[in-house]
Parts: sequence; C-alpha cells; structure tokens
Amino acid sequence: MTSPIDFVYHEARLIDAKRFDEWYELFTDDALYWMPLTRDQPLGETHTSLFYEDKLLLKVRIERLRHPNAFSQQQPSFSQHVLQQPAVESGGPEAGQCVLRTPFLYVEAQLDRQLILAGVAFHHLRGYAQGWKIQMKRIELLNREAALPSIQLLL
Repeated sequence: MTSPIDFVYHEARLIDAKRFDEWYELFTDDALYWMPLTRDQPLGETHTSLFYEDKLLLKVRIERLRHPNAFSQQQPSFSQHVLQQPAVESGGPEAGQCVLRTPFLYVEAQLDRQLILAGVAFHHLRGYAQGWKIQMKRIELLNREAALPSIQLLL
C-alpha cells in the first residue's frame, strides 16, 4: 500500500490530468466531497456549503464536465494543483485510517482567464487491502466567505 502522503499527490495529479473516472474510484461508497461556506462550520448537511456532495453527486459533476453540450467547457478548462507536503493530523497507516492536512494553491485556466485559489484540503482516508480511499475530502478555501467566481473543475 502506498503512503497516505503519496496518495494525496496522486489524487491531485489525476484531477490535473482530467482522469476523472480514476479519481472517482478513489472515493469510498459513502464518501463526502465538501467545501464549507464559513470558518469552523459544522457538517454541511445542516448548513449552507459551497458544495456538499456524496458519491452520486460527484458522478453527476463528472458527467456534466464531459458532456459535449456543456457550455462552460466549449473552451476546455485546465487545472494545476500546487501542494505543500501533506501532514498527518490523526491516525496513520498502522491504524488503517488517517486525516491529512494539505495546504494548496489551485490554478484553473480557460483561454485568457486564470483563477487562483488558496486553501487547505483535509483528506479523511481509510485503508483497504488494495490501497487508500477517500471517505471525506473537505476543502477550506482561504477566502471562502468572499463572492467566488465559478470553479469549473475539481479541487
């Protein structure tokens, strides 16, 4: 099994390479993909979030990006994740589950438009015989309380 730190780098590479099916398979069946709207926000199911998606909604997001009539992708978007080294916040490989904290810069480009976002990603991972899977990915943008432009791809 790869290290959880290598797993986080691998996940970002899959997004940047638009290998969305492989990225989707990194999630557990009960996974959550969550971006809180405010600092110290409790779980997203009882509060407004920038997004709070289960695995089915992730699949819908991916299919929408790929659809030939997706207006927002008539000129394709591209992304680049710049990650600091992930740090284990709790648990670890020996426990079979862990939480990693990864500060990042996310750059998204489409024609002459470039969006730069900074934040911290928290990966809640579970270990399986075949490797790590994401049980929850929580993304805390530095400026999450600001009026944000449309983010086309995946953070």
